[in-house]
Amino acid sequence: MSTQDEKYMQMALTLARRGISSVEPNPVVGAIITKGSHIIGKGWHKKFGGPHAEINAMEDCQSIGVKPRGGTMYVTLEPCSHQGKTGPCTEAIISAGLAKVFVAMTDPSEHAGGKGIEQLRQAGIEIETGLCEAEARLLNAPFVRFAITGRCWVTLKWAQTIDGKVAWADRTAEQRWISNESSRRDVHKLRRRVQAILVGINTVIADDPLLTARPSKGKKATRIVMDNSLRIPPDCQLVKTAAKSPVVIFTRRESARENSQLAQELTGKGVELLAYPDTQGGSNLHFLLDELSNRGVTQLLVEGGPSILTSFLKEDLADEIVVYVAPKILGSRGSAGITGPMAALPEAVGLQNADVTNFGDDARLSGLTEKAIRDISNHPGKNADLCAVSESVYG
Repeated sequence: MSTQDEKYMQMALTLARRGISSVEPNPVVGAIITKGSHIIGKGWHKKFGGPHAEINAMEDCQSIGVKPRGGTMYVTLEPCSHQGKTGPCTEAIISAGLAKVFVAMTDPSEHAGGKGIEQLRQAGIEIETGLCEAEARLLNAPFVRFAITGRCWVTLKWAQTIDGKVAWADRTAEQRWISNESSRRDVHKLRRRVQAILVGINTVIADDPLLTARPSKGKKATRIVMDNSLRIPPDCQLVKTAAKSPVVIFTRRESARENSQLAQELTGKGVELLAYPDTQGGSNLHFLLDELSNRGVTQLLVEGGPSILTSFLKEDLADEIVVYVAPKILGSRGSAGITGPMAALPEAVGLQNADVTNFGDDARLSGLTEKAIRDISNHPGKNADLCAVSESVYG
C-alpha cells in the first residue's frame, strides 16, 4: 500500500463524513474509484435506506461516461453481501468488473463480518484491508460498539460557562441559554445522529424543552425523561407532542401505581411509561440501557441535568462527552454542573481523541472515554491504534 493509496482512502473518509446525521443508525461510508492515476468516481451513503457509497461511486463513473471495469475502489467499510433495504454491494462490484478493492475496516458484526470480502475474493478481485482502519473505526464508533457489545453508545452533552456553571440559578426566559445560537445549531446536528435523547425531570420542569432536531430530515428520536417519582406536568411540550414524536417516561413501578391517574392521562396522550422494578438489584441506568439496546437503539444523547450527567459518569457509562463552553462567568448567580465527589485526579475521567472546535465565541470540547476506546478496539480485525488518531469523531 502506497502513500497514494492512503491519500485516496483519506478522501473516501472525508466523503463518508457527509453522511453524518443523515444515515444513522447505519454507518457512514465513503468510496473512491480510480483508474490509473485518475479518480473516476466518488460516492457516499447519503441517507438511511438509500443507495450505499459503493453504488453511488459507480453511478458517478457512469454519469461522466466512464466504465469502472478494471479500476480500483477505496471504501471505508467492507461492502455488504446481504440483501437489506438495498441490494448487495458485492454483486454490483463484481458486475462492474473492478479489479481491486481497498477496504479500511471489515464489518464488525458477526452475521456480516468478512463475508463481503470473501465473496469478492472468490470472484477474483484483489482485496487489501486495514488501510486507515483506525480512522474508519472511530468515524463509526457507535455502529462498531453496538455490533461488538450490543450496547448503545452514550453521549453526554452540556453547555457551561468558563467557571463551570450550567444555568442561571434564578433564570428567566431571556436567560435560558448559556451557549450561543451557532452552538445550539450544532446541538441539533448532534440530535439528528441519535435514536434517543434523555433528560431528567428537573430539566423538563425548569425549561419545558421539546428535545427535537430542527430540521428533522424525517427522523425523530425517542425523547426520554428520567422521572423516578412521576411528576412530569401533563401540559408540558413533551407530552403535548407525544403523538408526533415518541416520548418515554422512565419511572419506578411504585410511582406509576401511586400516581395511577396521572399515568393513565399520560398514556392516553401517547406517552409510554417504562417502569423499572423497585427491587432492581443493579442501577436503574443499566436497566434503561439494556432496554434501549434491546429495542435497537444504537445511540443515546444525554442532555442533563447535572445529577443525571453525574450518574452516568460515576457509573462509567459514558462513551463520548461533548461540552459547549461559553466565555461567561456567572459566579454565585450560576448553578453548578457535574456535582458530587468524583475520582481522585489520577483516576479522574479522561478523554481520548479530544477535539476543540469554535462556534463564534463558544468552544465545543469533545472526546471519547477510555472505556469507549477499549470497546471499539475489541474487534476481530487488525488492532488499529485508535488513541494515535487525533481526528475528531465529528470530522
